[in-house]
Amino acid sequence: MGDSVTGWDPPGQPSRWPAHRSKIIAGAALLVTVLAVLAVLLLRTTGDSRADAAGERVADFLAAWEAGDPARAAAHTDDPEAAESLLESVRRNLGAKETALEVTGSARDAGEGAPDGAMAVPFTAVFTFEALGEWTYDSTAHAVPGPDDAPWKVHFEPALIHPRLAEGQTLMYRVEHPERAPVLAADGSELAGPSTVWDLSVWPAMLEDPEDAYEVLDGLDVGLDTEALAERVAAADPDQAVPVITLRDSLYQEHADTLTAVQGLQAQQATRPLAHAARSVIGGVDPGTGEGSHGLQGRYDEQLTGTPEAFVVIADRQTAEPVETLAEQGDGEPGTPVRTTIDPGVQRAAEEALAGLEQDASIVVVQPSTGHILAAADLPAAGPDRSLSGRLAPGSTFKVVSTAALLEDGVGPEDPVGCPKYATVDGQRFHNQNEFELGPDTTLREAFTASCNTAFIENRDRFEDGTLRDTAAAFGIGGDWDVGVSTFDGSVPGAEGANDLAASLIGQARVQASPLVLASVAATVAEGAFRQPVLVPDAVREPHRPAEELSDGTFEALRAMMRETVTKGTASGLRGVPGQAHAKTGTAEFATGEDGELSTNAWLIGFLGEGDLAFAVLLEDGGSGGSHAGPVAAALLRGLD
Repeated sequence: MGDSVTGWDPPGQPSRWPAHRSKIIAGAALLVTVLAVLAVLLLRTTGDSRADAAGERVADFLAAWEAGDPARAAAHTDDPEAAESLLESVRRNLGAKETALEVTGSARDAGEGAPDGAMAVPFTAVFTFEALGEWTYDSTAHAVPGPDDAPWKVHFEPALIHPRLAEGQTLMYRVEHPERAPVLAADGSELAGPSTVWDLSVWPAMLEDPEDAYEVLDGLDVGLDTEALAERVAAADPDQAVPVITLRDSLYQEHADTLTAVQGLQAQQATRPLAHAARSVIGGVDPGTGEGSHGLQGRYDEQLTGTPEAFVVIADRQTAEPVETLAEQGDGEPGTPVRTTIDPGVQRAAEEALAGLEQDASIVVVQPSTGHILAAADLPAAGPDRSLSGRLAPGSTFKVVSTAALLEDGVGPEDPVGCPKYATVDGQRFHNQNEFELGPDTTLREAFTASCNTAFIENRDRFEDGTLRDTAAAFGIGGDWDVGVSTFDGSVPGAEGANDLAASLIGQARVQASPLVLASVAATVAEGAFRQPVLVPDAVREPHRPAEELSDGTFEALRAMMRETVTKGTASGLRGVPGQAHAKTGTAEFATGEDGELSTNAWLIGFLGEGDLAFAVLLEDGGSGGSHAGPVAAALLRGLD
């Protein structure tokens, strides 16, 4: 057979192959081990790289979602259009105060049911809501590799947003408020409560005669900008209703026939909490949120609203109907009423006295013995509450304070103070209304009754820089009033020079007051002491009390002068009203526009000698106290009778 290698040894020869075979086998085993280790290392490196890429893409997606940027978040998904649509729906319908989204674990193979090659990345979502607080859930995002070297994408499906969300659904935050509690008058009757309203809208596709429609809407006389409305209607989807205005039932019924006759105008009946009286003070409720927006409705919103029920639900995207509740909070406790000091009869008289005026105006009525605010009326009724918060020069009504300072300084009602036609202070000339003069022997009583400016200005040397401020403080002016609603409580700064003092003595310069402040001045004279005004007694914790009070003699003299102002002076328009009126008129000048043209505010303040009642009347931008505010005050007092 020769020396051929056949795997066996010739007989009688010692064997060499077993040793070689062992070495070969051992080498092969080592190679297999090395290859296995390398394979594991390669797989591990590849796996780590995939996990990192998947985690980073999901983190980018969550960061954009958290930032409230649906378009940017959707760009990280494999279906940007569908993702942006649902993310925008969720953002809008949840309306969360805060959103926090965070990857909470390492990416892992997604396994069955997920797209091929997908990595599962766990994350936690935390949404914070006003009434619900924090709502948290855990979820998982699937990231899928792009072709070749393309970036990874987050696989989009509704369950990405919430694990239980299905196609055609969205997340929605809902708050269900119990019926809003009313604002009550002093007698328990409602000043504000649920009322019938009508929501007007335009249906563009049905609008046959736009000019006729806008003419009818103009006829409502509610200040509608119909030109702007026409532009909105022209730009709108023809089959999408364009909101116009919400009308109180009384106004709607007055115009119902003309409104319903216009093709394309629609009116939908609804119920809203509305103020029946003292509208500027009571304020309003936002129809969209149900929250009080200003006035008493805003200040006491939580009390009036009660405890709402709050829900996060899965809802149908088309109908917004809830499908499943995911979280809920609250038990829907009803709100409690806010009781005010408003007297319905006095409030009605105040509002009727303002009716028909063609300028902004306000009336405040207070009860001197208690400080209770019996009425606060403004025109326009739905405008700002100038009655309580207005900041205006009081004009000659402030002479009540200036006279009190002179009386406290020892000047008697019959002491001469003079009343020249003009008074000049450092080159600035002051005059009386219509430039009248009474002569050098004019007494303080006569100067007060005739409202002589120059008499007070010529006696300015009797005042220190802080005298007027300190006397005003005895009337509560400039204090911090705890009324139960926001008010402006007056301002009388210390005089800065002779001219500033001269103007301040007649209620000009930097002296400012609201109708409430001046009604309180009259009430203080009537009562002989300052009683801080109060509107919501239950909310008042510490009413303001002046550090010093005026003497009884000062109040007695002021009462006599204010009575004579009615019987013989500038407030003669109140002479025939019942209740023995006492009053002081005022006409305050102010500059209007860029050219500095002067206009006036007309004031009249007073109280009844027979009856626990004091008042202030303000007519803005035109007129004088006696001639214009006087008839309104007379109408108020006759309305009370």
